[in-house]
Amino acid sequence: MVLDKSYSISEIDNRIYGSFIEHLGRAVYGGIYEPDHPEADDQGFRKDVIDLVKELNVPIVRYPGGNMVSAYNWEDGVGPKSQRPKRLELAWRTIETNQIGTNEFMDWAKKVNTDVMMAVNLGTRGIDAARNLIEYTNHSGGTYWSDLRKEHGYEDPHNIKTWCLGNEMDGPWQVGQKTAYEYGRIAKETGKAMKLVDPSIELVACGSSNTGMPTFPEYEATTLDIAYEEIDFISLHQYYGNRSDDTANYLAKTMDMDHFIKTVTSTCDYIKAKHRSKKTINLSFDEWNVWYHSNDADKQIDAWQIAPPQLEDVYNFEDALLVGSMLITFLNHADRVKMACMAQLVNVIAPIMTENNGRSWKQTIYYPYMYTSLYGRGTALKPILSSPKYDSKDFTDVNYIDCAAVYQKEAEEVVLFLVNKNLQESISVTTDVRSFEGYQVLEHVVLENEDLKATNKPGSEKVTPHKGGSSKINDGVLETRLTKASWNMIRLRNVNA
Repeated sequence: MVLDKSYSISEIDNRIYGSFIEHLGRAVYGGIYEPDHPEADDQGFRKDVIDLVKELNVPIVRYPGGNMVSAYNWEDGVGPKSQRPKRLELAWRTIETNQIGTNEFMDWAKKVNTDVMMAVNLGTRGIDAARNLIEYTNHSGGTYWSDLRKEHGYEDPHNIKTWCLGNEMDGPWQVGQKTAYEYGRIAKETGKAMKLVDPSIELVACGSSNTGMPTFPEYEATTLDIAYEEIDFISLHQYYGNRSDDTANYLAKTMDMDHFIKTVTSTCDYIKAKHRSKKTINLSFDEWNVWYHSNDADKQIDAWQIAPPQLEDVYNFEDALLVGSMLITFLNHADRVKMACMAQLVNVIAPIMTENNGRSWKQTIYYPYMYTSLYGRGTALKPILSSPKYDSKDFTDVNYIDCAAVYQKEAEEVVLFLVNKNLQESISVTTDVRSFEGYQVLEHVVLENEDLKATNKPGSEKVTPHKGGSSKINDGVLETRLTKASWNMIRLRNVNA
């Protein structure tokens, strides 16, 4: 590999390390909020969960959905809690108590030092509800909705800057599913109204729910063709699983993710050219993760419960490897992927798990997410990599090594993130780092385990990183040994700085 500070991709938008909290399962009730928990604060938020979220340094959190938002009345979640209605939540067929709503979530976001990506309902509602919500959250005062916010105890506006125009509107599972033309029209007109209230906001339009949708990528093309000048981002959603228990093929699925990003990027640029526009639409990969472990268990859950244990995937070591490679993919597309949200943050397909009235713990996927969020900020470099390859069931010419590199100019650090997908053998990597004169290895963190199916449980975390990786620099060459089936982070620093 060759690594040179001149081979840059882009400055990294820190929002690629975002996450997602939906009113689904125990993400909110029993996750971030449990007023009877021993560690609950004066608002009922779990302080142990707050601490774990703060460790991740999450820059933005999408809220309140997700599928749930397509039949959600935001007014149900503001004002005195005693007057808030209980509703049938149609997306996940539960009871929504509305004890947490917009204002409470904004309070929680401040506690964990994150911004909020707010979604509006374009399933059962539309322009009017959206323009009222942004007036409620962002207008300073002197109007009905902004003064109502003040009556509810929030004198200052929340100033939410990033907004999703609905969710997965192409999906037949969505309440209020829309054709691309129908969605493009409502997205354009809703976005127009919202920007009249607050011209400083950024808007994310729905793309296809995943690459397997029959209308992909025509859905993106039609939506963009109609709403191009009103929106700023197009969304991408993708989950992966290992249902056939074929690890080599599973770890190759980032090739599908790479193709997805390239296809949507080219679709955006085609519409830009068609419109003779100077504006570039960037990508918000605002749902991504591994999701398959809990599918069978979810089928057994009875409808119309309050906060049942839905989508509670227990992640294993191989899932952490794939998550590490997915993060590497975002970094290697930092020129166009400007936001991304791991779905979700707590309990629901999440890096953080909790027990009701009990403990919290870190899942295996927590660690690559945490280290990449903490150290993957700066300028994304383009590694010139020559890797051995393999073929799998669905993919050919799969690199055994996935790699991304980040240059932090002010700190005079270079950080490499690498995954070795070889399940039998370690791989030695030599990297030309002569561009970084005076740099030495600061640390080499490794996540590895002999058991690909090893999981973490409360009080027994079998998959945790160590700092015993093998890396050294001699005469401008970084010599690294990547153990079999491992995720790695190598930090280099200028010792002469």
